[in-house]
Amino acid sequence: MRPGAAARWPWVLYLAAGAVLVVLYYLAPVTAGGFPLRVVLYCLVSASAAVAVIVGLAWHRPKPMLPWLLIAASQLVYALADAIFYLLHYALDITAYPSLADPFYLAHYPLAVAGIVLLIRRRTPGRGLAGLLDAGTLAVVAAMLSWLYVIGPQTRLGAPLLVEVVSLGYPVMDLALLTVALGLLLGPGARPPAFLLFIGWLAAIMTADTIYVVQQLNGTFQAGNFLDAIWLTGNLALGASALHPTMRSMAEPSPVPDAPLSPFRIAGLSAAALIAPTVLFVQWAGGLVRDVPVVAGTCALLFALTIARLAALVSDQRRLAITDALTGLHTRRFFEAQLPLEIARARRTGGSVAVLIADVDHFKTINDRDGHPAGDQVLVEISARLRGTVRAGEVLARYGGEEFALILPGATAETLPIIAERLRHEVSGTAIPVSAQRQILVTVSVGTAVFPTHGTTPDDLVSIADRALYAAKAAGRDQVVFGRAPSRADSTGGGLDYLHLVADEVDALLAGRQRSRAVARLARLLAVESGLDDASAGIAQLAGRLHDIGKITVPRPVLARRSELTEAEWELLRAVPAHGARMVSIVPGHTAVAEVVRQHRERWDGTGYPAGLRGTEIRAEATVVAVCDAWVAMLSDRPYQAALTADQARAQLLAGRGTQFDPTIVDVFLGLLDSGGLPPDQVAPRQRTAPITAPQA
Repeated sequence: MRPGAAARWPWVLYLAAGAVLVVLYYLAPVTAGGFPLRVVLYCLVSASAAVAVIVGLAWHRPKPMLPWLLIAASQLVYALADAIFYLLHYALDITAYPSLADPFYLAHYPLAVAGIVLLIRRRTPGRGLAGLLDAGTLAVVAAMLSWLYVIGPQTRLGAPLLVEVVSLGYPVMDLALLTVALGLLLGPGARPPAFLLFIGWLAAIMTADTIYVVQQLNGTFQAGNFLDAIWLTGNLALGASALHPTMRSMAEPSPVPDAPLSPFRIAGLSAAALIAPTVLFVQWAGGLVRDVPVVAGTCALLFALTIARLAALVSDQRRLAITDALTGLHTRRFFEAQLPLEIARARRTGGSVAVLIADVDHFKTINDRDGHPAGDQVLVEISARLRGTVRAGEVLARYGGEEFALILPGATAETLPIIAERLRHEVSGTAIPVSAQRQILVTVSVGTAVFPTHGTTPDDLVSIADRALYAAKAAGRDQVVFGRAPSRADSTGGGLDYLHLVADEVDALLAGRQRSRAVARLARLLAVESGLDDASAGIAQLAGRLHDIGKITVPRPVLARRSELTEAEWELLRAVPAHGARMVSIVPGHTAVAEVVRQHRERWDGTGYPAGLRGTEIRAEATVVAVCDAWVAMLSDRPYQAALTADQARAQLLAGRGTQFDPTIVDVFLGLLDSGGLPPDQVAPRQRTAPITAPQA
């Protein structure tokens, strides 16, 4: 059965009743009329924890149940050991150490450790390496302290073998329990109230066990002392944890593979790493240096664990840098880095490699109709379906907002149609649920290209696949179009000329027909002055000419708006660089220019768009175009602002130096301005030559 509203508070009632029994345990006589009252009270609390775990399992039905079953079995064994121990002490007055209860006490540890290990594996979707290394660091320090102050002194007492074995067993088992407890505490996953109660149980058991061994060795242990309160409180915490409504969520997989390295965790690990040398220094200062091999070994282990932790951090950072946060696929940057390697390998071996680009059809409609969370859910589901089609050695990446790209080593013009159609059917074969009541059928359009059939460079393959994708969209969507090698007419003909006409049309909407030409001239001049080679200067010049063509997709009223834009209108403007880059990339051989167009709205401090690149992540040509575009715009009349003077524009560039703009590029540009190296028409405000009359959609 499952708990209803009335079953939300049994854990509180259980704790309250248990607290009463603990108080009665200390107030009650050892026996009442020959009845072992104190033994019964103690064992009732101890056994109640095992019963509470079983009841919690029946109520909450956690998945999986095995970890909790092992913990319940551990507590049953523990309750049996308590019954034996306290009957011997209170009823039979047998206080010998070790006793018949000790094997049962020691036997409950492996069951508890196994249950916690299974719980950790369930909570940790990945390797959980960071949590394990952090837990290992703390466990090594705890082991050293246990040896120095518990185990080591005990081995030098010359006690009987059986006493030594049992006395060693407790700290060793506690260390095993501590290790997995730290793994649970430091690993990822939810930390509901049931989790905190569970950790309280572990802390109480390990604390009381450690004190118990010390008291047994120095002969000060007395049944019924304060340790019983700690043990009983721990038992109650375990039972309350199992009864708490949140116990189901304890085993839910974490959405992240590892817990973050917070400042608190760094401080804790740093302090732990300093304990070993601190102990050695204290011993040296006291004139009694003992167990140097143990301390030295601890330092060596801590050093190894620290190096492993740093290596894991580096690995995680690299993984994050090449992994898309939403879908878990590779990023566009990884795709662009991997494609040249695959082409080089195919060129060496005489093989082939294919590029496939898929775009979700009508994705904007999904966002507008069902909301952005539904759009994200669609992208995640499509990513999972595409991932299911990818074989070892192939690279699947999220190429853009709703675009996916695939590198297929060994695919040929003959095999690619089969692969592409299988991928398309994999996406569209089943509707995707976007809410409890609604499912939508999503399709993709696909463009492809093959090396060496269609092109011989990464830019060629991507450009041809992109053109094929546009052709698939134009032909009605939900289909595959295979690329073709560009003809000479494609390379030199109307594609680029058409883009120039689009740039002129955008200029007419904004600030006159010379604006993009002015940016192009300045970009080449500034690129050369900044030390870029001739090829990069040419890229900067052409990107400057075409940098704003994506604005052709923005409604004219938005471009002419004098008042503050709405968030939806800002979203349209933030998409302009990506639209412009897509238009340029269709022209064969202009992928680099397209990338500069895409990046020219990025900011040096990382707050720009569309990708939030920062610093040297931005192409040098894009930083050049950004400064030139800003300068020309500031000297021109715009719908929302009159032209600035050269001095005012200079002040604006200085204000954006190091935040909006590359500081080095700003310095070079201002050097040109001061030395008279700028064209005369770029040092005075420009009046609008083609004013906007009536806004049009």
